[in-house]
Amino acid sequence: MRWAPLAAALLAGACSTPKLAERFHTLLPAERAPSAAATNAVAVDVAPVAVPPQVDHAQWVVRQPDDSLLMLEQDRWAAPLGDELRSALAERLTAQWSAIDVRAVAMPASAVWRVRVDVQRFESVPGREARLEATWSLAGTQPGSAPPLVCRSAFAETPAAGGIPELAAAHRRAVTRLADAMGEQLRRLQAGQPGSCR
Repeated sequence: MRWAPLAAALLAGACSTPKLAERFHTLLPAERAPSAAATNAVAVDVAPVAVPPQVDHAQWVVRQPDDSLLMLEQDRWAAPLGDELRSALAERLTAQWSAIDVRAVAMPASAVWRVRVDVQRFESVPGREARLEATWSLAGTQPGSAPPLVCRSAFAETPAAGGIPELAAAHRRAVTRLADAMGEQLRRLQAGQPGSCR
């Protein structure tokens, strides 16, 4: 009888399911794009990005065929989703649009464009699409700056296959398109031209 507890513990251990390794994903590109010429550099302050509470988790939240949401325990973001979005947007603006992130270097406050992004939808549908919908604004702090430009953008990218890594790549493409939409208008505003929501 004294061996019964030990036998029960060994049996329970033999029947337990091994824990799957966690996979971490990021919205930052694997390789940074070549930086654009900095002759007309624009200083930007990308504010923390607001994300919907439904997806504001370390774990991935994916939409199922019946429109229910499923939280994946093994697939996680490398950083909080809002931080991932902010880092990826700042990275693209810096690499492609000659921007200087004032949060990384000291810049005079009188020469900064404030960038704010509020994400309304950030949806992951395995095998179908990665959707990003956001309202964003650009506001100059320079004397005589034009009124803030406020726009809304929506992007849907189709993953190459049904896996989560391919879905993460589709999200990276959507974030790149959002950053490029903002970067194009930043360049126009910096040159004294009127901005527009396209």
